[in-house]
Amino acid sequence: MAEENKDIGILKEIAELLNEGTDTNDVLSGVLKRLLQVTGLQTGWIFLMDEHGTHHLAADEALPPALANNDKQRMCQGGCWCVNKYNNKKLTKATNIMECKRIEDAIDENAGETCGLTHHATVPLGAGNERFGILNVGSPYKTHFQKNELALLEAVAYQIGTALKRIKLTQREQETALIAERNRLARDLHDSVNQLLFSLSLTARAGVEMTEQDEVKQTFGYIQDLAQDALGEMRALIWQLRPLGLENGVVSALKSYAEMLGLSIEANITGAASIPVTVEEALWRIGQEALANCKKHSQTTETSLTFHTAKDEVVMSIKDRGCGFHSGENLEIPSLGLKSMKTRTEALNGQFHLKSKPGSGTEIEIHIPY
Repeated sequence: MAEENKDIGILKEIAELLNEGTDTNDVLSGVLKRLLQVTGLQTGWIFLMDEHGTHHLAADEALPPALANNDKQRMCQGGCWCVNKYNNKKLTKATNIMECKRIEDAIDENAGETCGLTHHATVPLGAGNERFGILNVGSPYKTHFQKNELALLEAVAYQIGTALKRIKLTQREQETALIAERNRLARDLHDSVNQLLFSLSLTARAGVEMTEQDEVKQTFGYIQDLAQDALGEMRALIWQLRPLGLENGVVSALKSYAEMLGLSIEANITGAASIPVTVEEALWRIGQEALANCKKHSQTTETSLTFHTAKDEVVMSIKDRGCGFHSGENLEIPSLGLKSMKTRTEALNGQFHLKSKPGSGTEIEIHIPY
């Protein structure tokens, strides 16, 4: 009875920690630390897994030097028995892993102290049909976990999985709310500032026609030109806030955006897979920036768009036939816009490639997995 009460107390503490957080890494780090404290275990780590079976170290506590050396490189790459078992969908409950392959490899390579850690328990993290990764815990010289210990770890893993799903849903709601706010702001700009600038342009045009004085004509003409430039900037801003036509796909939206900028764009589209909203949004923003660069810097209006979707990756290329510039792997990316494109791409675990030579135009190529 005392043991059951202790387990209930542990689950209550873990639940309270999980309910407080909204950042995945902070939540997992806090829960792992507290779990080890209340169970008396000494070492643990959490791998989160993507749909391709690639793992990343999301949290860890008290790793022995053999695993922590070289910025935890041993934990961040390569396969192991528990990861392979998870990817093969053979890890369905808390399990005794008799030996840790990462520890074994570290010993074989004389990579550092293991502090007596040789074994760990492995527990899958999930909620319903969704799978998120694995929880590993162990202690020096502990080679076996009892059934009640595994049952407790499994209960904690269910709680962690539910919390991860909650955080994921919360982030999705925030993204939806952000898009709604962008739409509202775009409507407000269109209905107020955009109309005022249009009225100013008409008034200036009328002033040019009504006056006979050259100096006054020039002033009104200058005002009209400024209003027209501001209208162009405003339309571009509204496009960036609310991509009209994105409901018809990112390619359609980019073609319309290019036409609005006065660019001639040739599109080549292959593949028919559906891509996630977050990926489509990122490609839209990257494409906007790339086309804006073509308009501002390329000294040409000729551009091309290549868009390919496969079952697990989307590839987008935007190329102009303009003046180009010096670029290369060892050269720093020359503009904030290009750096922004690279950052957006890498935020989704994608690859950003820039190719340009003076007189040979510029091409950006984006690979994003999903």
